[in-house]
Amino acid sequence: MVRLLRPFGRTVTYTRLLHLFVAIVWPSMWLFIEEAWWTWAVAAAVLVPVGLVPAMRTVEGLQARLLLTGQRHDSGSAGIVVAPSASPGDRGRLVVWLQARLLIGCATSVFIAQLLLAIVDLVASVFGGDTAGGELLLLLEGHDWWHVLLLPPALVVLAVAVVAPGRLITALAHRLLGPSPAERLAAMEERTEQLLERTRIARELHDSIGHALTVAVVQAGAARAAGDPAFTDRALAAIEETGRAALEDLERVLGVLRESGRPVSGRPTLTDAGRLLESARTSGATVDVDMAGPLDTVPGPVSREGYRILQEALTNVLRHAGAVPVRVRVAVGDGSLGLEVRNPYTGRTPAPDRGSGLRGIRERAALLGGRAHTGPEGGDWRVRVELPLR
Repeated sequence: MVRLLRPFGRTVTYTRLLHLFVAIVWPSMWLFIEEAWWTWAVAAAVLVPVGLVPAMRTVEGLQARLLLTGQRHDSGSAGIVVAPSASPGDRGRLVVWLQARLLIGCATSVFIAQLLLAIVDLVASVFGGDTAGGELLLLLEGHDWWHVLLLPPALVVLAVAVVAPGRLITALAHRLLGPSPAERLAAMEERTEQLLERTRIARELHDSIGHALTVAVVQAGAARAAGDPAFTDRALAAIEETGRAALEDLERVLGVLRESGRPVSGRPTLTDAGRLLESARTSGATVDVDMAGPLDTVPGPVSREGYRILQEALTNVLRHAGAVPVRVRVAVGDGSLGLEVRNPYTGRTPAPDRGSGLRGIRERAALLGGRAHTGPEGGDWRVRVELPLR
């Protein structure tokens, strides 16, 4: 019982009726001037060229969002579109919508008005009062007590007449004022771009902050174990430099999040790889580097992702193997960039649920159309990445 009465406690139930009544205001005013059935036919015909105006879709969409769904005009819901018509299909659906709104609004208003008059007449017929002039008493002669038995069914029909048309016009609004297939595809592509951007930012923070924390932990542990003031000073200097670089990366990423239109700039590239290698060396690792080819000719996106891949590979070495010899090879060839990081395999492999760094390496390579291979090989742990330059 409570469930059946719930719609009558919601504001949107009555705003939907208001939405239907608004649609018939101007034809009704015309009807008072010229009482003829053809006035409604003319009103329906006038709505055809009106529906072909692109801006009318915005007007109808705003009304439908506010009155039919109770949402704000700037709601992000894609159920009802507030953009102008962009195709003949959009304009055709809007014409059908205007005709349906006029028809349902006219039928609903006339039916509810007659039903209210009928209820008043029923009450009057029971208590012997004056009737309201409805057509129900044409079927009921005189005043009789049993007429009161017709009141509950009449009230039930009135309740249905209040709720049902609003739900019907709302369903039609989602169908006729909803996004077209092209708009759905565009919204899906925009959502995909947002998810990819969030994933990229998450990887940026993981690689940058993860590398800084790993270096800080390794340096602090090595300084405490060494007990050498000179080594401790070098370790603190390395922690300071790595932390400063991480803070710069964090500030840059937060700036992009705060200003959605801000271009991505200042991200390190492979030409800045020297600080990564130096950071690994000051952490106790012996780094053997082989650079082949002009790094400054590598395209920006490839160079930036290559830097992050190298950073994550070195971070994994420090995190899982410690201060061990590392061989780094960067080769810029004809149409491809090769990155390889090798270190003695200690048998410690990241758990499946904690291997986000290796997964990030593979995802970065895949986004650029490249390939990544990670795993033990010949007694070493090997990270091998190939990225196309075009």
